[in-house]
Amino acid sequence: MADFRVDQAAGLRRLFGGGQLQVVTFAAGCEGVGRSAAVANIGAALARQGKEVLVIDEHASRDDIAATFGLMARYDLLQVMQRECSLADVLVEPMPGLHILPAARATKKLGRLTAAQQQGLLDAVATLERPVDVILVDAGIGHPQGFSPLGLVSQETVFVLSGSSASITEAYSAIKKLSHAFARRHFRILVNKVRSAGDGRSIFDNIAQVAAQRGIARLEYVGSVPLDEAMRQSGQLCRPVVCHAPECAAAQAFRDIAAGMSYWPRSDAEAGGVEHFMQQLLHLSQRIPSTIPRV
Repeated sequence: MADFRVDQAAGLRRLFGGGQLQVVTFAAGCEGVGRSAAVANIGAALARQGKEVLVIDEHASRDDIAATFGLMARYDLLQVMQRECSLADVLVEPMPGLHILPAARATKKLGRLTAAQQQGLLDAVATLERPVDVILVDAGIGHPQGFSPLGLVSQETVFVLSGSSASITEAYSAIKKLSHAFARRHFRILVNKVRSAGDGRSIFDNIAQVAAQRGIARLEYVGSVPLDEAMRQSGQLCRPVVCHAPECAAAQAFRDIAAGMSYWPRSDAEAGGVEHFMQQLLHLSQRIPSTIPRV
């Protein structure tokens, strides 16, 4: 009954359309920290709150967001740019209010698109049936430019890390590179797979203190997600834990993060909706260097 009421209320809110677009990129310094699972669960939580959510996925099939829902993406955004198929053909809808846009091939080609391909992208996003409230970018790690162009355009970048020393070190290294190469001075931190809320806060405090002392960036705490057996079970069933086990600790943590996002500030690039955001993306992609300098 509780799930029915949540979904019914969300559906009613969608009838009134969306507000200003919010774009949030989720990144990591290394694999294995649970970034994609976090994006899937936050996206599902936002959709159940009545938001229209678009997840832009930069990962190849079998390791992508669609797979976390037990689905398979058949096409890539690049094929839309090349007018080989429509945007509706590419979008995957695992649940009401949540659409996944596979873009692994497209994002690797950003900066080298022809004028016709750029126009193909803009024409495609103009066909979206509903206003998008939130774009979540599941950013890949091996970009030619050193970081996702989508992440460079979005106002907010959340680095997901776990309690392992490797994930903390690699996340700090990535933040340092972005700070030096692109003058990004603000990032958010989500600490995943922690044994307690205190552990998550301690990990954040340590990395934030180092970043501030060295003048790298100002970091803000998004929150932490606990180690939870329900996460493993929901992964095996290819369902987000916020739907499979909504009362568990991990699900509550994801809902809290999703609710907190509504208070984050928006940027000028987001004020004009998805089409304006994509125009900004194409413009930036033509200007950024082909490789990021080493620091």
